[in-house]
Amino acid sequence: MIKTLLIIGSGGFLGSISRYLTQQFLQRYFDTAWPIGTLTVNVVGSFIIGVVFAYSLESDLISNDLKAFIAVGFCGGFTTFSSFALDNFNMLSSGQIISMLLYLTLSLVLGFAALYLGIILVRLQS
Repeated sequence: MIKTLLIIGSGGFLGSISRYLTQQFLQRYFDTAWPIGTLTVNVVGSFIIGVVFAYSLESDLISNDLKAFIAVGFCGGFTTFSSFALDNFNMLSSGQIISMLLYLTLSLVLGFAALYLGIILVRLQS
């Protein structure tokens, strides 16, 4: 268990640093207020977790430790959107279309609402 936590933690460390550097670079390079850095890490993280997921189903090329390092650790630190995308794909591919649409809608609406509520609560205390 400790070994798995260290593997995930080191992947998360690298993923978080990679997210920060990628976002900083892209925001400076494109010089825009639009969140190009966040969009990029979300898409790239989704691609990476898709590749890891497919390889883990199709072959023995990816060990459980490597899958934990990349999918849970690195992609989790890089972006949680990749896990969100995979959850939706799994529901869709297993025919749970209503569940997927509900999860998708609730995640977006409740996530934005929670963000907004947090901002309001902090502003009320100020």
